[in-house]
Amino acid sequence: MAISKAAQANHEELFPDLKSTLKVTDPEFIEIFDNFNFDEVLHYQNLDVKLRMKITLASLIAIQSVNEYKAMLNGALNIGVTPVEVKEIVYQATAYVGLGKVFDFLHATNEVFTDRNISLPIEGQSTKTPETRYEKGLETVRGMAGDAVDKMQENLPDNEKHFATFLADNCFGDYYTRKGLDAKTRELITFSMLISLGGADPQVKGHIKNNVTVGNDKDTLLSVVTVLLPFIGYPRTLTAMNLLNEIIPETK
Repeated sequence: MAISKAAQANHEELFPDLKSTLKVTDPEFIEIFDNFNFDEVLHYQNLDVKLRMKITLASLIAIQSVNEYKAMLNGALNIGVTPVEVKEIVYQATAYVGLGKVFDFLHATNEVFTDRNISLPIEGQSTKTPETRYEKGLETVRGMAGDAVDKMQENLPDNEKHFATFLADNCFGDYYTRKGLDAKTRELITFSMLISLGGADPQVKGHIKNNVTVGNDKDTLLSVVTVLLPFIGYPRTLTAMNLLNEIIPETK
């Protein structure tokens, strides 16, 4: 098989001594995919391997790829992504893809952890209480998105204001205020999930702005789009690129 030396080395870093059954059953496909995902794509991105794996796990949750998630989770753990970081990715996904999708990944994560003798439950990361979640969440979202939620509270009709409250106390208060991942990583994870979902263009644009606010520049966001291309395909990748160019135009 004509798999490049770089692709073999990058694959081996994640999956040392793995005996792939697909190399036996689908050798031509593995040659194409491994050369693309583990070599060619990596020339056009600036993320370290741990961050690449974190955004990949987030994307795989969004697209409901539980078997590939379990494989990549083992790779992520092999190169030092921590169990706490993994759990935070899974928990945060609930706010963006919903428990209907996250449920299977909670169990898949626990299965991999159990197989690797990682004790459950993982140590808690919460920093809020029922009494503080709203204010802490509102403070967090203001730091990223300005007064967007405040304006929702002001402008929505009374029978819709609870959605703005939920954004503050649940989406940001329950998840973004947790330890285990910093703000820059959380925003990259959210961006990864949203572009992988498809059909969430307004939210993608909002979180592109949030990413810039917390310090993730366009090159970093383009790197995320690039490394996710093999997993989410060209339509969603090109849509994400167009949205990035809309919010952060190229300067000539």
